[in-house]
Amino acid sequence: MISRELIYAALFGLLETAADFAVIDRRLRHWSDVSPAEQPALFLAQKTELASVKILGAPTVWTLAVDIYVYAHSSDPYLAPATVLNPLLDAVETALAPTATTGIQDLGLPAMVQHAYISGKIETDEGVLGDQAVAIVPLEILCV
Repeated sequence: MISRELIYAALFGLLETAADFAVIDRRLRHWSDVSPAEQPALFLAQKTELASVKILGAPTVWTLAVDIYVYAHSSDPYLAPATVLNPLLDAVETALAPTATTGIQDLGLPAMVQHAYISGKIETDEGVLGDQAVAIVPLEILCV
């Protein structure tokens, strides 16, 4: 049996120190509601939970899907917002990197989390929003 809140809190704790974010929160806010002074910002949004049983009688394997929203603002008309956003995405990726010895990112919860990893396409928008850049990073957490 997994403890969802413990897992999401561990992920949040890991991301809190990933970069020098002005705001980091588990309650998603739209970028238009986040002032330039509150950026860069990171928000964590729970998406879906998928349960599966691989073999009859085996424990349930859970896949928890989360989106990480990263907002970056550039008030400099000569500086593309992506130049602010890209190092933040690198920092998030580094924070989620598996350990060199095991090749696994267990969020510090090895009894519950098998692996947490970026999974799928990172959606980014920079330029169309003017001085605002946004990235949505899909993450999956495999749990038993």
